Amino acid sequence: MAVELAALIPVIVVVSLVVFNLARFVSLCAAFDRISLDAIVSQGVSPTGEQTQMTAVNEVHDCIVSALGDKDECNVRVSCEPVSVLQGGSTLSLSPALTKFTCVLVYRPWPASFIIAGVPYDSPLALNHVRSLVVDRYSPGVVM
Repeated sequence: MAVELAALIPVIVVVSLVVFNLARFVSLCAAFDRISLDAIVSQGVSPTGEQTQMTAVNEVHDCIVSALGDKDECNVRVSCEPVSVLQGGSTLSLSPALTKFTCVLVYRPWPASFIIAGVPYDSPLALNHVRSLVVDRYSPGVVM
């Protein structure tokens, strides 16, 4: 029975690390979904200071990072682009103020890789979670 237990312990350790990283990623995604939408609506629509897209992106990024806390295993990227529609081969802008904010949470599982008693554990380089929202940057409360 001791030999069977010794053969089973590495597998149990690897499975428990997979479950731990999955639970951590799901927890961060749940918080990120709520925080990113709140940050876009509150900070992206009307950023403090200069009213440019870069200022809005920086405000949203800073708000998300401060709300998530200092997590070494995750990284946040925010981008924005104007919303336009392709109609008959030409691009038609719906409104100059409609902006699509895209927030990406990049999670790096811990540990990256190791081998225990011949059982390898290689986590993916990074897991991505994307959340986007279209807002009217100059009309507070207008969310598409």
